[in-house]
Amino acid sequence: MARTNAQDRLRRLELLAVQLKQDAHCTVKDLAQQHDVSARTIARDLALMRDQGMQIDADRGRGGGVRLDRNWGVGRMNLTYAEAVDLLISIAVAEQMNSPMLLANLASVRRQLVASFSPEKRNKVNRLKSRILIGVTASTYVQAGAKAPPKRVVQAVHQAFVDQKVLELRYQREDGAISDRQIEPQYLLLKYPIWYVVAIDRLTDEPRTFRCDRMLEASMCEARFKLLSKEAFQPSLVVDDQSL
Repeated sequence: MARTNAQDRLRRLELLAVQLKQDAHCTVKDLAQQHDVSARTIARDLALMRDQGMQIDADRGRGGGVRLDRNWGVGRMNLTYAEAVDLLISIAVAEQMNSPMLLANLASVRRQLVASFSPEKRNKVNRLKSRILIGVTASTYVQAGAKAPPKRVVQAVHQAFVDQKVLELRYQREDGAISDRQIEPQYLLLKYPIWYVVAIDRLTDEPRTFRCDRMLEASMCEARFKLLSKEAFQPSLVVDDQSL
């Protein structure tokens, strides 16, 4: 089992509080397996949570479960930096789309998130936001053939984009041909509801736009790339949807 430090434990305590609030029945054994720690560690965590005043109920006997009293509020939501960045970027995308629905309180949420960052991290988030572009809505032709990309592909694209690292792809073109590529994910382009990666294709050393839902496999490499200006990709940003 993985050894944990103080930061890991604090995060685990937060997740345990949420989990015990939501789940009707959790056993110490199940919690230990889910968090990759020993049952003794979970028991110590629960004892600490009780010491902090949380009302944790336990059923006696074999198979007995533990739960947080339904009347107990979990309290202030604590996000990791990565979670806060994702949420802030999602808010920025929603605002750029200028949808009248659900936007009433987004500005307030965004200000609170931004205020929680140090100036250095704030600048980093702003740089990421500037690399996410919103285009026109995808044509009905494109939407008809779209499907959700696999979760592992989405995670690899996301990480390579954030870390500015080369991405290895197995990609299927519109005509069905499959090829292996190495690309530099410079920008993300949303033509609702389709996401594209605007990249340098290392096979041709030319700008290219890749539809995320046509990525069959993806993995991040260790090689980093230099960020180029949007002007270098202008033809790729205005290319007709049906040719992608």
